[in-house]
Amino acid sequence: MTEHSYKALGRTGMAARAAQDIPGGWYVNLGIGIPTLVADHVPAEREVIFHSENGILGVGPAPAKHKENPWLINASSQRVSLHPGGSFFDHAMSFAIVRGQHLDLCVLGGFQVAENGDLANWAQSAESGTGQIGGAMDLAVGAKQVWVIMEHTTKGGEARLLKRCTYPLTAPGCVTRVYTSLAVLDVAERGFVVRDIIPGLSFDELQARTEAKLHR
Repeated sequence: MTEHSYKALGRTGMAARAAQDIPGGWYVNLGIGIPTLVADHVPAEREVIFHSENGILGVGPAPAKHKENPWLINASSQRVSLHPGGSFFDHAMSFAIVRGQHLDLCVLGGFQVAENGDLANWAQSAESGTGQIGGAMDLAVGAKQVWVIMEHTTKGGEARLLKRCTYPLTAPGCVTRVYTSLAVLDVAERGFVVRDIIPGLSFDELQARTEAKLHR
């Protein structure tokens, strides 16, 4: 097998892969970045109720061009649609939904995930003065499950799936599953368990791109 015999998933591919696994009837929050694309890829016949922490329940896919409502945006300030029966409310009610553990799932972006489920997704280093943690810490501990979507490695080839995070934590032990550009992994008691690998990439090659030990 050659080094270039596989094609890593892009942003849309990662979002579509995660969307396949969301069960019907779940209440789901989508974090800023790649996770916002997930709503575009849930099958039309499957009802998933998307929540946005700026105060929407029933978020639909991105609206068609020239049919956008300029006042209807998600937490990423992207224009969205609203499913029939959707509702609007203030931040207090929105975070009562989060903190009251009424969300089945939150899908977040990430910089690093540790094998024990620790998540770092708001600062690019321990010394970084940019970015804000925002509502991610509430979502990470308030949702019943937390899935993370991110590139498997940095642009420089450094691992993002680690034994321990080196960046400031968003929340400890919160991540239950990770969707990367190369694989889908569950966070179990023994560490990262590989559920799926992209075609053309072997388990050993995936391990070579991962600091933490992988399990089958």
